[in-house]
Amino acid sequence: MRRILLPALAAVTLLSGCATQKQQAKNDAPFVWEGANMYFLLTDRFNNGDTANDLNYNRTKEAGTLRGFEGGDIKGITQKIKDGYFEDLGINAIWFTPVVEQIHGATDEGTGVSYGFHGYWAKDWTRLDANFGTEKDLSELIETAHANGIRIVLDGVINHTGPVTDADAVWPDGWVRTEPQCQYNNYENTTACTLVKNLPDVRTESNEAVELPRALVNKWKAEGRYEQEIKELDVFFARTGYPRAPKYYIIKWLTDYIRDYGADGYRADTVKHLGEDVWADFAKECDAAFAEWKKNNPGKVLDDNSFFTVGEVYNYGISSGQQFDFGDKKVNYYQNGFDALINFEMKYDANKPYEELFTKYSGILNSSLKGYTVLNYLASHDDGGPFDKKREKTYKSANILLLTPGISQVYYGDETARPLDIPGAVGDATLRSFMNWDDIKNNDETKALLAHWQKLGQFRRNHPAVGAGTHEMIANTPYSFKRAYTNGAYTDVVVVGLNLAEGKKTIATGSAFADGVKVRDAYSGETATAEGGKVTFDTPYTLLLLEKVQ
Repeated sequence: MRRILLPALAAVTLLSGCATQKQQAKNDAPFVWEGANMYFLLTDRFNNGDTANDLNYNRTKEAGTLRGFEGGDIKGITQKIKDGYFEDLGINAIWFTPVVEQIHGATDEGTGVSYGFHGYWAKDWTRLDANFGTEKDLSELIETAHANGIRIVLDGVINHTGPVTDADAVWPDGWVRTEPQCQYNNYENTTACTLVKNLPDVRTESNEAVELPRALVNKWKAEGRYEQEIKELDVFFARTGYPRAPKYYIIKWLTDYIRDYGADGYRADTVKHLGEDVWADFAKECDAAFAEWKKNNPGKVLDDNSFFTVGEVYNYGISSGQQFDFGDKKVNYYQNGFDALINFEMKYDANKPYEELFTKYSGILNSSLKGYTVLNYLASHDDGGPFDKKREKTYKSANILLLTPGISQVYYGDETARPLDIPGAVGDATLRSFMNWDDIKNNDETKALLAHWQKLGQFRRNHPAVGAGTHEMIANTPYSFKRAYTNGAYTDVVVVGLNLAEGKKTIATGSAFADGVKVRDAYSGETATAEGGKVTFDTPYTLLLLEKVQ
């Protein structure tokens, strides 16, 4: 991978310091991964920032509904950061789908002709896909995000290459297997197998040295970067002592994006389909790359946070604690490189009463998962059974997702009721429509919904206690609870009231606020004074988000 120094970004770097100071002046709360408000988007489906890169690699076949490239790109994400969209939504971390070069051809998995618009069909891990943008675009994105107090989480695939097409040959036998297909009923037939037909599985269990695929070598030579790639590989393998096995090549290629651009985290794809030792090595190299980037860029370092890793262990739930059960074997992925796992249980727990949900999550996160966390979601790009597929509970979804302990994952369009049921779309394509920007501009209901998500999101971002603190119910009727978070000299305490009456209302605040303390409702902007363990507000809303006035 070429490491590109971009003098043009000096202006962005200068702005970075100013914008970061502005963020700190507005709110001095530290960034805490355990309480992050993370936005997840499909790069191709979010925002088209550069129409000139919409067609590349002769991708001209007519694709099935929502199965071709639609123009979203890296510049589109950067544009929305600059516009303040994420700031207004209270987002302090963005995870977007992989942007490495995808297979050039298309395939039909029985759901219509499909291209790799989603980013999970890698052809070359060392180069960005032209449909998504350039190295300069990625550098500017991360610089701009950091300037606005936002961390960037990349999406990494080690498990498989892209499908074989008329334009994309299968990788050599030493690199991949094309059978058997996974059965998913024990450890071996979940890890040493292909996820689906025509998705070559990288032999990640192998420690046998392999040569680079001839097609990749020829590609690099044609692009004039073969010598640079080989030189970097020689340095990597000499430093680490790893054998030149497939998994270590890919780990090197993925961690370059940390080393070169300063990405803050990785979401790891299809975690349970690889041996846990692969992820331990991946995390080790991520940490090394992050340390190197910080050393080389001392003026750009945001804080002392370590590199962040979150894993997609499909069907893992928070109730399992640190263990995932394959039936014949249990694996602790937290002990093998992960700070967080995606919580597939959340969409079911969302049907519980607020207090039952909050108590459960706070209890687990402060006991069996102490020191770790989960990434909660209610909708996603590959979960066909989201909590609110018909978008009928959009306000409640915000309350649940943004007030539950753990990390909140806002799936693009949760905040705008982007439809998840598209006529003509088959399978997961229906979850991946283009972001409904027109609704934000023209639909009053969408504007009102977005405002609700913004208020809750900003409250979560400004108060680590919401996601990373301990939960304590204060009163059942009317319902109020306290969240408290302490880290060294920093302490954060908030009180939230839900299911309240419109108009005048009094809620118990317990010991959260001393008598005479001025309290602000972050939802309405109104202030009141705490007296006798209670506070009274007169607002037209049914919730209160209470913080001490600084």
